[in-house]
Amino acid sequence: MNKYFKILIWPIAIIPLLYLFIIWETLPEKIAMHFDLQGKPDRYGDKSELLLMVAILCVMSIGLFFLLSNIYRIDPKKYAAENKDRLVRMAFIISIFMSALSCFIIYSSVKEGFELGIRYVFASVGLLMCILGNYMHTIKPNYFAGFRVPWTLNNEENWRKTHLLGGKLWFAGGLVIAIVCIFLPDRLAGIIFMILMFILVLIPLIYSYRMYKNNNEAENKTA
Repeated sequence: MNKYFKILIWPIAIIPLLYLFIIWETLPEKIAMHFDLQGKPDRYGDKSELLLMVAILCVMSIGLFFLLSNIYRIDPKKYAAENKDRLVRMAFIISIFMSALSCFIIYSSVKEGFELGIRYVFASVGLLMCILGNYMHTIKPNYFAGFRVPWTLNNEENWRKTHLLGGKLWFAGGLVIAIVCIFLPDRLAGIIFMILMFILVLIPLIYSYRMYKNNNEAENKTA
């Protein structure tokens, strides 16, 4: 399956560039380049700036995919090889998201605003987290993906339980973000998105650290 991902990543990554190439002649010289939380343009730039941005995102998408696909080669953790297939799938999913985001940016720049609302961007990020959360509990200890803090990297049980909890939270929380943000006004969706994202990252880290402290206290009592 991985060999198909390595072939498919190229057309997926360059779709935004093809889209931009098709509509290039119809673009005005000055187009919207940045948007506020209401999805309205607050900065304009030359269309060549849009081309540069899309090209950078394309390179980042391909680079991220091949980086995560081969990162196991330099990971000193003993589970490096076991993580290979999981990281490839996660990288492929992220690359699809980045390509879709690039197309959305192009479309919004042409239309001079997020016609559908920027809340759909927040909802799509929530959906991405939901999908990644489904993989998180399967990741073995490594230095490149997951909750990589000293107490998880140095204790396999801590890593396993932290990522089991994190995977469940990201799956459920990402789904909540995806559903809630679609039905909220853009500004409120942005606030809810930031709060929930902070919670989804913070809770597993606190859980992991408390487990680490409890284990240390138990070891000191038996010493």
